[in-house]
Amino acid sequence: MDFLEGMLQKEKDNFSRVSNRLLSNCFLCRRSETTKADYYFVLKYREKFSDCFKLLGYRLEINEEYGVIQLTNPQDYNRYNLKLFESVILLILRILYDEKKRELSVSDEVIITVGDIHEKYLSLKIRDKMIDKTTLRNAISTFRRFSLIETLDKDVANEEARILIYDAILMAVRVEDIKKVCEKLENYRKGGRSVEETDENEADQLASVYE
Repeated sequence: MDFLEGMLQKEKDNFSRVSNRLLSNCFLCRRSETTKADYYFVLKYREKFSDCFKLLGYRLEINEEYGVIQLTNPQDYNRYNLKLFESVILLILRILYDEKKRELSVSDEVIITVGDIHEKYLSLKIRDKMIDKTTLRNAISTFRRFSLIETLDKDVANEEARILIYDAILMAVRVEDIKKVCEKLENYRKGGRSVEETDENEADQLASVYE
């Protein structure tokens, strides 16, 4: 391909690998040891990556302030459809990120516990009991895949298990997304309904905020 001219074969191979990682995982984070090298590789060849993804109908978004690279698709192709409670847990992670960040310096990492997630979940009055272990474990696994978080302890069922939230959460869940979901949850509560009592169409609308 013409836009790869001038690159060594090793760099071309790396270009292919990183492109596929972006297509699969959507985010690259400077803070993540797993994706840090790939983040800087994309910065080095940002025009080539941008041209490549443009041909496929994707848009490369680079935020050097956050240290995050995101791949988006204006036509909404290749989207990952979050389950309802994955959307709610993602919202909670975003809220906890904001709350913790206010207490830290710019360079500090944002680390929460599983207990923090349960506490925030209950405070939102979504339902009267905590998130079940399977739902939480699956959601954490999904968000790890997309480089939004990293687990620092193996047993995520433990209340004291720590989770590192990456700055990518700022691009995955924008301020307007938080407002939309909070408004929906408030409407359900005012109507005397829990999220679990919503019909299929309403549930899809709530989950789709983050798709």
